[in-house]
Amino acid sequence: MEVFEEKVKVYLLNDVRREYMSVKIAQIIDKILCKSEEFSKFHEENKFKMYCFNGFYPIEKSEVYKKGKIYDFSIRTVDESLAKFIKENLVNEYTECIKVLTIQEKIIHERYIEKIYSIMPVILKTTQGYWRKNLRLEDFERLIKENLIKKYNQYYNTKIDENFSLYDNLIFNNNKPVPMKCKNITLLGDKITLFISSNETAQKLAHFALGVALGENSARGAGFCNYKWL
Repeated sequence: MEVFEEKVKVYLLNDVRREYMSVKIAQIIDKILCKSEEFSKFHEENKFKMYCFNGFYPIEKSEVYKKGKIYDFSIRTVDESLAKFIKENLVNEYTECIKVLTIQEKIIHERYIEKIYSIMPVILKTTQGYWRKNLRLEDFERLIKENLIKKYNQYYNTKIDENFSLYDNLIFNNNKPVPMKCKNITLLGDKITLFISSNETAQKLAHFALGVALGENSARGAGFCNYKWL
């Protein structure tokens, strides 16, 4: 399994506040997807979207990304055809806030992973909103694993044995919920680190998570993870 990472360099046409960063990045990705009949259908389907993205870098301490400056962000996916489409169609695209300058592709090959850690908040939706208000930690951990397995099963059209340990330890890297704007609402999530178990299934799913994110709303910028090899 390979994860395709498209490193995107952009020029800002207007200031972008940190809380709107993911919204603005999602807009330009949505724009190119909707230009293709195939990917427009994919965009509209009520299924997991097998890609994710992070935020602008370098980070602005003022929390305002400045008009006239150049930043980078990355899009990852496990879908080679989607990666190819993004690489060929996102260059020179623009919105009222963002103009894409260049894209460079990096392929992340499978290696033994010690840990993955979310640099964008992990979102888990419940009927009553943010999970801490109505779920136990055990429920949160179960949902993290179940969500990733569902993505894997959908993408590979399979059903894997769920009787395995995904990680040995989970650490919350935030002291309070991390807000994230998604269209017209604000969702609450968490930044977490998972120390991945050594079994083959856990390692395979952790690698898969690098391309599809943890939790929900990956196509809106949630759950993007970085990693550390052992």
